[in-house]
Amino acid sequence: MDQVTAILDRLLALHPREIDLSLGRMERLLEALGRPQDRLPPVVHIAGTNGKGSTTAFMRAILEAAGLRVHVYTSPHLVRFNERIRLAGRLVDDAELLDALDRCEQVNEGREITFFEVTTAAAFHLFSQVPADVLLLEVGLGGRLDATNVVDAPLAATLTPVSMDHERYLGETLEGIAFEKAGILKHGRPAVVAPQDEAALDVIRARARELAAPLTVFGEDFTAWEEGGRLVFQDGDGLLDLPRPRLSGAHQIVNAAMAVATLKAAGLLPAAEAVEGGLQRVDWPGRMQPIGAGPLLDLCPPGTELWLDGGHNPGAGMVIAAAMADREERAPRPLHLVAGMLKTKDPVGFFAPFEGLAAHVDCVALRTTENGRDPEDLVEAARAAGLVADVAPSVEAALRRLPREGDVPPRVLVCGSLYLAGEVLAANGMSPD
Repeated sequence: MDQVTAILDRLLALHPREIDLSLGRMERLLEALGRPQDRLPPVVHIAGTNGKGSTTAFMRAILEAAGLRVHVYTSPHLVRFNERIRLAGRLVDDAELLDALDRCEQVNEGREITFFEVTTAAAFHLFSQVPADVLLLEVGLGGRLDATNVVDAPLAATLTPVSMDHERYLGETLEGIAFEKAGILKHGRPAVVAPQDEAALDVIRARARELAAPLTVFGEDFTAWEEGGRLVFQDGDGLLDLPRPRLSGAHQIVNAAMAVATLKAAGLLPAAEAVEGGLQRVDWPGRMQPIGAGPLLDLCPPGTELWLDGGHNPGAGMVIAAAMADREERAPRPLHLVAGMLKTKDPVGFFAPFEGLAAHVDCVALRTTENGRDPEDLVEAARAAGLVADVAPSVEAALRRLPREGDVPPRVLVCGSLYLAGEVLAANGMSPD
């Protein structure tokens, strides 16, 4: 066990038995660290249920294409914890991370603290030490009481689509979840809002009015669409004719537009050349990611199209299924899913959009967490959603038994969990950098 893993395990042991979302523990730890949150670069704060990571990735790519130094904080990681903390364009190295975690462990003095709180405090310490032009700060859970929500005056906030997820902590209604997400809005600071269910949008609008926070809403103040293989972005200032984003799926048109609108609201939008360069170079592993080579693809029938996506809630299921349906319309192939999920997720809601689209589902156990759903239960959920499903001993076994007869090789999507996405990337030798 390396030193980083050892200290992360020790910090995990301090986690309260039950998560009570609050900022008290985080504020205490940051005070002991000397309030690094007061020495951060200008912040863009990102919350939402789906699309946070992709929107953040677009913003990072655009800003870096303009030559800016960008800190990024995201979660969870896929293969290595270091993926969560990007310092001025590079992943934090083990020595820096170990030093920051060790400092947090010392000043915490063994008191209860959640894993996300203490690691966020370590990230803030690092961000305060390394010069950068901007920090893209992604919320972990919710927003109002999330450990990242200690930033008083961000340049802008952005709210990606809100849907049902983490109901145990955020509430059983869409309105309740939207209220928690809207908790990152700050007095007088601009916010950009993605397409939302009307009930969620009403909650966000009400919170913005209370704070006199100017809202820029997709579909009202700006919009975007694909035309002739290009992305067209339109707002009150006119049109931007941009390259289609490198990331796959029609939903990435919205995510890219959210990035452009957010950077504009924050006063950070660079020249069109940098926007174009960012859209063409953006990278976000584990989200509609094609696997074009490697040992896992070698297990499949020749010509197989292999995809990976870590989306794990009903909203993500709709978006991923729509992306697969689009590919099916343009180049028909039998679609096979290989799925693993956490116990806390809604598998029927995730699988439902694939009815009539997926030929078969192989359900597998998650190897890197004890909170994975039993594959037999996942099979029942898939069948309840109208799919044909069976248990597979592993992803590798599922790929080996793909049908090899027929004129057209299969299209395979490994999906349902970011844990599973990380396992697949590790097995295929594709650790994100």
